[in-house]
Amino acid sequence: MTRARLPGSGRGLAIGLFGGSFNPAHAGHLLVAETALVRLDLDAVWWIVARGNPIKSDHGDYSARFASAQKLAGRRHLRATDIEAQLSLTYSVDTISALKKAAPQTRFVWLMGADNLSSFHRWKDWEKIAGMLPIAVIARPGARISKATPFSRKFAAARIPEARARDLSRMIAPAWTYIRVRENPVSSTALRAKA
Repeated sequence: MTRARLPGSGRGLAIGLFGGSFNPAHAGHLLVAETALVRLDLDAVWWIVARGNPIKSDHGDYSARFASAQKLAGRRHLRATDIEAQLSLTYSVDTISALKKAAPQTRFVWLMGADNLSSFHRWKDWEKIAGMLPIAVIARPGARISKATPFSRKFAAARIPEARARDLSRMIAPAWTYIRVRENPVSSTALRAKA
């Protein structure tokens, strides 16, 4: 496998991995990343721009999506990465494996908006992902944590209180938390509809 170019050194650091289509990246994504950075006591958040999304039919132009993520994540502790494009990867489980191999001394935490939790069980090897690294679910407009989702049922015992979120990067997976936040109603779908 080709060696990945990482967006920075992760050695000994706590890094949030924020995957998504970012079609386009917007203020809601920025709020999720900045909230995770502070509330999880992370050293950085790497935005993983998906090469494609097997669950969605319209991904949009990759170059435009990556550029929009770079523009928003162009801050000291936020970085966009094209690792999926570099390594021709499509599935998060494979991307996480590649990152863990490339940066074995990094404490990774997977970040996802609560709107993705309802379909998380449709991701390839979603249970394996939950066993690979801790997960932080960040509130999103109209999406609430439901005890009825396959993920929240299967990993109910692995959920930690929000008050302990700062400890998440030091926990052994499976471990997850739900972070409440001032919600930003902006969505990529609405921005595409306006364009």
